[in-house]
Amino acid sequence: MSKTGNRITFYESKNFQGRRYESDRDCLDFHTDLSRCNSIRVDGGAWVVYERPNFAGNMYVLTHGEYPEYQRWMGLNDRPSGGKYHIQFYEKGDFSGQMYESTDDCPSVMEQFHFREIHSCKVLDGAWVFYEHPNFRGRQYFLERGEYNKPMEWGAASPVVQSFRRVAE
Repeated sequence: MSKTGNRITFYESKNFQGRRYESDRDCLDFHTDLSRCNSIRVDGGAWVVYERPNFAGNMYVLTHGEYPEYQRWMGLNDRPSGGKYHIQFYEKGDFSGQMYESTDDCPSVMEQFHFREIHSCKVLDGAWVFYEHPNFRGRQYFLERGEYNKPMEWGAASPVVQSFRRVAE
């Protein structure tokens, strides 16, 4: 995923060394160009990087910045500044049941809202990442502006969402 004019560069070795692969659009597989990826530079936008070809495996959301080794992109380092962020989420599918909303990061859905699952949501402003575990850990799901009637629509197999945060688009 990308916006026009934004670029992501994958490097075979840590600290942006070795062979590289640059892209400004979706790519199903760059392993014909690189045998492995140990560092990444994002020159703009938000990108979703998958651990296996054809958009398979765990996904990682990367925003503008440098990731000199693979441990750096396991979680988000850059925080969005300014901009509008607004999300509504529901305890049941199809926007039913109790509705909650937020304009800020939430390290623990259980502590802040007293439940463990989000069954549907509306992203009114900004882009967000849902996490399977508290404190922004576990599987990540990237949500852009739009309506999501059920977890499968944001790529999840279950409604377990225990933290979420804003990301710069």
